[in-house]
Order: sequence, then structure tokens, then C-alpha cells
Amino acid sequence: MAKNLFPSASSQPVPCLRCAYPALNSDVSQDGDMIQQEVGAVNEHDERKHRRHACARMRTRAVMAYNHHERPSQTETGREGTGGNGQTSICWRHRQGKDRDVKRIFSSFQLATVVSKQQQSDIDADTMATPYSGPKNSLQASKPVVVGVYGIPGCGKSSMLVELKNRLGEEQFSFHEGSQAIASLLPGGLAAFHQASQDEKARYRELAISAIANEATKNQKVAVVAGHFMFWSEKDQQYHRVCTKADLETYTHVIYFDTAADIVSLRRQDDKGRERPTITPARLDDWAKTEKRELQRLCRSSGILFIALSEAERGALSVRIINLLLDFQHHCSQHNLRLVQNRLDSINLRSGFTMDCKQPCTMLVLDADKTLATQDTGKLFWEVMLKKNLLDPSSLEGKCEDPLTTLFSSQLGYSYTAFRQATLLYEQYSDEQVFEGVCRNIASLVKMHPAMVSLLQTAERKRNVSAVVVTCGLRRVWEIVLDNHGLMGTVKVIGGGRISDGFVVTAQVKASLVERLQNMYGLYVWAFGDSPLDIPMLRAADEAIVVVGEQYVQSRSMETHLLQAIDSGNFCPRQVLLPETAAPRLDVERLPLVNIESSEFLFEISRQRDHRRQPTAEHHIVHATGRAAAKLLTTATRDARVSGPALREAHRLVGRYLATELLPDVVGTEEYEIPHVQGHQTLGHRVKNEKKTAIVPLMRGGEPMAFGISDVLPLAIFLHAKRPEDVEARHLLGLETVLLVDSVVNTGKSIVEFVRHIRGLNSRVGIVVMAGVVQAKAVAAGPEGVLHQLHQAEPKVDVVALRLSDNKFTGKGVTDTGARLFNTTELE
Repeated sequence: MAKNLFPSASSQPVPCLRCAYPALNSDVSQDGDMIQQEVGAVNEHDERKHRRHACARMRTRAVMAYNHHERPSQTETGREGTGGNGQTSICWRHRQGKDRDVKRIFSSFQLATVVSKQQQSDIDADTMATPYSGPKNSLQASKPVVVGVYGIPGCGKSSMLVELKNRLGEEQFSFHEGSQAIASLLPGGLAAFHQASQDEKARYRELAISAIANEATKNQKVAVVAGHFMFWSEKDQQYHRVCTKADLETYTHVIYFDTAADIVSLRRQDDKGRERPTITPARLDDWAKTEKRELQRLCRSSGILFIALSEAERGALSVRIINLLLDFQHHCSQHNLRLVQNRLDSINLRSGFTMDCKQPCTMLVLDADKTLATQDTGKLFWEVMLKKNLLDPSSLEGKCEDPLTTLFSSQLGYSYTAFRQATLLYEQYSDEQVFEGVCRNIASLVKMHPAMVSLLQTAERKRNVSAVVVTCGLRRVWEIVLDNHGLMGTVKVIGGGRISDGFVVTAQVKASLVERLQNMYGLYVWAFGDSPLDIPMLRAADEAIVVVGEQYVQSRSMETHLLQAIDSGNFCPRQVLLPETAAPRLDVERLPLVNIESSEFLFEISRQRDHRRQPTAEHHIVHATGRAAAKLLTTATRDARVSGPALREAHRLVGRYLATELLPDVVGTEEYEIPHVQGHQTLGHRVKNEKKTAIVPLMRGGEPMAFGISDVLPLAIFLHAKRPEDVEARHLLGLETVLLVDSVVNTGKSIVEFVRHIRGLNSRVGIVVMAGVVQAKAVAAGPEGVLHQLHQAEPKVDVVALRLSDNKFTGKGVTDTGARLFNTTELE
């Protein structure tokens, strides 16, 4: 047994991780010397002594092995500590002042001087590693995209990595061979790694993947890492998994090379560069199936998108992987929603439904599966695949022959990630040609409800009615079905199924599209759906129709979700029975019956309505008068002893309150991805269209309150304006909302001037007036209700106030709010 090369910490300085390993810090040791930061020389940092120390010790020692865990003195070293997961020691020069306590240092290990090729055989590329801990500051970059490329040794990962690097370049991607990443961290390279204990190997894997992830974040690149998941041991005739929990928290996507065992066997025999043990094709096949099944299960439980690809034609495989990587590069729930919205906009623009359209319009938004027809085309897809022997049942996850059922029954539920994974399942089991053929086969089996065909034909004939199908299922199937009924020319389909579609449709996406049709295009929306996935869409619509089919195709949980939605208020759906012999859901009092083929119903959907949806009365003026919070916030603003900085801070607090508590009720909120404190991605919320919002303080009294609003909406632009003319057309380009901020609104005449000026520049943008105090008569109906009259003429103008006041007093001198805010009362 080799002797321990590390003396105790009492006689040897503790090296800094980044000083010790240039691979973690490109700024250190450009000439290849491993420079160590001496604890006793932190303040002096003598370069020559530094290099002598590195050459004398670091070339002969393995990385970070300690027998003594004593923490260095802060007076000598600054504060040294561990990484985010307590696994590495970083000196003060590389910690950049961040305080992390030392929890664990690598234990000592023994380094063998000779390692045989046999010992290196199939473990020379272990790369499963630590989770990227991610920045602790939410303002920094979020978790990077790290794609793991896996498969048994000899499947072709390394050669594919070289091909991808040559074809994609390294401007937006970085490519890493796991064995090289680990070897770059150890002075003894892989030979030292092989002699380490299993725990120590896990630490080095963690260190390697962490370095890759940090580099990807710093350079804003997608990291593609080739490595192994498990190994077969001839000694104990067992598989040994090298994946850890930490690994599964790092990777965002996994591509598995499912290469045929006989091909792998031939490659292993022909590989003269490495001496590999002889393993039979049968064992290789079992190895691949075992690790693919296990890796897929772990990816599913960890929220990692997984796809296995078989190698048919080499060139075709590389093209598929390139398309996947390009998709993985930018895709997230926000990006997904933007793409779906763009698709909706392109449909409406071609149909002539724009904000400038003078013709009153109604839009029918329909789900597809079990709504337009009885069939579920998702299930039919896998049935056809099995029937035509295009799918090996043993390759499916779980006991169910429908992989979608297994997927949506997992902890992913019906999330954005789940639907993305569903798309990868279609990609995994069918290429474009097979997919198109199966879709056409399915379409021939789908029989639309005659009542739905009649409804869509009626919409086709009406100038003021249009229809769009929005499905979580397969777009291509429903395009063919509609085309078979002569409806594809006027009824468009929004859906996914393939990476080339660009997006997936979730329940929230459906609701967002309904809201977009209402708010951007002023359309009156009727929504039709059958399942819990449709409830957000049904609730968002102006009119909701629940489609009830035969009991054997009904969603079992739909009635529970319906009851909850109805009982929550502001939701009054109706139900249509298709076919008419179907049993109603709930009772006909809470869910009234409707005949969508009746002349009364057809008249209802086609009757003339105002083009623009009128805002609800409560959105005209939203205020907190009488609330405890308003009373507390108002106290400081009315206290004659408070002025200057203290009063400005009080107004800032009011702005924060209005932006947090009241503004979201008017403009809504939106979801976006954030890094969870536990290391995974989750959803956060912010004010809707924050990036397309302008905060305009009316100078000078509105500025302090506007700063408070800006604290809550950090992505909004901030534009000072003393006169309406200070707001220019270029300031409004691409905006959805303008927030006009003033401390006090008396008559409202100055606000009217700003609104009319902005409307002259942009007739579409929404305007919200935000103030601490608004005179009650200014927003009431009557001759003095200037803001009420403005709202009648311009519906998209709302008022958000801390309180309404009946006091018509206008401040002057020491009572003027602006003078008190800036201590200029003596100058007034």
C-alpha cells in the first residue's frame, strides 16, 4: 500500500483549490505550473516562493488530500471555506470576499505509482458529478444548460462529441470529455483517480462537473458532457452505478446513445487505443437496457429531460442531435409561451383580426382530443405504433403500453417539463417519416362529432366569428382531421408533438392565449373543453362550454375540478352532451345544458358585440382606503413633522405597496423560471409584461413613489416627465403598459393631458394612474369626475390609489406635497 503523501496540516499549509488547479481558474498558472497559495504568505504572496512551493509539492501530490481539518486564522487568510455544497476550499483571492464556512475537506488518499491499462479500461471517462450549486444572488445567471451524453463504452459518444464540436463550433457550446475533465484536476491524472476510494472518486466527479457548469455560466454557453452512468464488473458479475444524487441536480437534459450491442462489440474489438475487457454482445445488450431504464427513471424523478436515440445512419443521427441541442439551448417556459403567442398572432393577422379592425369579432377556442371527437389521439398514436410493429413493448417505461400515461402519472404531472418530455418521446420512437405516416393513420380513425363540424362550418360562414383549435396533443393529426372535413382553410391548429413545432401547449398556455385574444385583439372568446387541463382556459374565457362525452372516455377528476372552479366564484360554465345520450356532469342547475346546434346558440355566438371588451368596473379604480396597511402608510405622509428624506422614504414605501398589493390585480401577473434554494428550477411570479412597462413619474412630486414602484418592477423602464411632451413616441415602442405616477391627484386635469398625449402616440398601450391620494369626485360619475369621463372614453385607463379622499384642499407652501418632499417650503 502506498504511503500517505500528505503531512498533517499543522506542518503544511492548506492549499487553495483554485490556486492548486488551473482548470478551475484560467487566470492562474498560464504556463502549466500548479501554483499554490501559501496560507502563511497570503498578504505577501511572493511569486517566486509560490512557484517553488508548487513545483516541489504539487507535482507529486493528488488534489486536496488532508489529514487535518483545522480552519486557518482569518487574520492570516481572510475567510476560507467550502463551495456551495461544502466540498471545496477556496482562498480569499478566489472567494472574492464571499463568506462560506469550512465544513468538509477532502480526506487523505493513497496514490499508486503504476496503473495498468486493464485497470483503466472502462472507467476512464467517469463524468457523473456534482450539482451546479448556482449563484446565491438571484440577480446572477440561473442554472446553466448542461446536457449529458451517455451510453455504454463503445457506443460512439466520443466520436460524436468531436463531430458536434466541428459542426456547431464553440461560440455557443462547450464540449467536454468526462475523463479529460477529471484528469485535468489531478496531478496524477486518471492513474491517481483509479486508485482513489469510491467516496473520493465521487468528490472528483463533483468537482469536474461543477467546474464545467460554472464555466458554462460564465461564458453563457451550453455544456455538452460525454460520460458513463454505470459499469459492469466481471469480478462480482454486477453493475455498479457511478451516478449520485448530486449528479441529477446538475444535468438539465440527457441524450442516451442506444447503439446496437453487436455494433458496440465490434467497435470495442477494433479500438486499439484502449485495452477493453471482452464482454459478450448479450451482456452489452443487457447493460445498455439496464442503464437506459435506470437512467430514464432517475431523470424522470429529477425533472431532467431524457431522450434515447438509436444509431441508424450516422449522418442522420448527428443532425437529430444538433437539432435537439439547438432546441435545448434557449427553451424554457417563458420562451415557450412567446413562441405560442407568436403562432397565435400570425393566425390572427392572416385572418384580419387586429386591434385596428372595425368589425366586431368573436373567437371560438376549442380543445381537440375528446372535445372535437371521442378519441384521444395521444393514446391512438402508441396503439398504432404497437400494431404496426414500429415499437418494441419491452422498451416502454412501466407496465403501461401508453408511455404518456406513465409520464403524466409521474411526479411531473401535467407540467411544462412533462409536455416537453412527451415531445421527446415522440422524437425518440419515430422519425419524421414514421411520425407523418402514423398521424395520417390516426386521422383516418378519428370521427368528429357532427355537432362540432356544424359549429365550425357556421363559424366559417360568419364574417364576425372565427375559430382556432388549441390542443395539448398532436397538431399534425388534427390538421389532417380538419382537412378531411374541409375546414383546414379557415380553422387553424395550435399544438405540438415535434421539436420542429417549437413549443408545447400546457393548461396555462391555453389560458394565456384566451387572455391574449381578449386583451390584445378585443375579441369575445368562447372556450370549449372536456378535461381539467381545459379549466384555466374555460375560466379565462367570456363563455365556457364543457363538452361531456360517453362515460368511458370522461376524465375521472373533471367533476371535482369543476366543482372547485364553480364554487370559487365568477365562473358559470354550461355543458353540451356529445353524443346526446351521454349522462350530464354534476347537475343541470350548476352546469346548465346547451344545444350547440340550436338556432338560439348559433345566434348567441354570432351576435354583434362591442369590439373592445369593456374593463370590469372594479378595474376602473382600485384603492386601499380603509385598510389597515393604508392607514399605517398614510400616517407618515400626513405628519407635518415629516419632510425631506424621511417623507421621500414614506412615499417610496407607498409605491412599493401599490405595486405589490394592488397593481397585479389590474394588469395581472406572469410566471417565469427561477432557481430554487434547494438547487432545482421552479416558477416565480412578477407583474405581467414587466419588461414592456414604463414607469413615468410626474415631476417632481411623483418621483419618490415611482422609485418604490421601480423596486418591485426592476425590469420596467423609468422615464421622468414634467410635461406630456417629455414622453415621446420612441419611448412607447413595444410597450404594453404605462404607469403614470403622482403623489396626489386633485382634479385630474394634468393626468388627462398626459393620457391624451400618450394615446395620440400609441392608441393600444394600457395606462394605469398610480397615486397616494386621489380626490373621490375625480373618479366618480358626475361633472367633476374627470377621470371617470376619461375612463369612459378610453377604457384601458385605470387608477390605483392608496386612498380616496373627500378633502378638496390643494396644498400650498408648507402644505404642498412636492415642497415637503424636497424641503423647499421656504422657497414656495
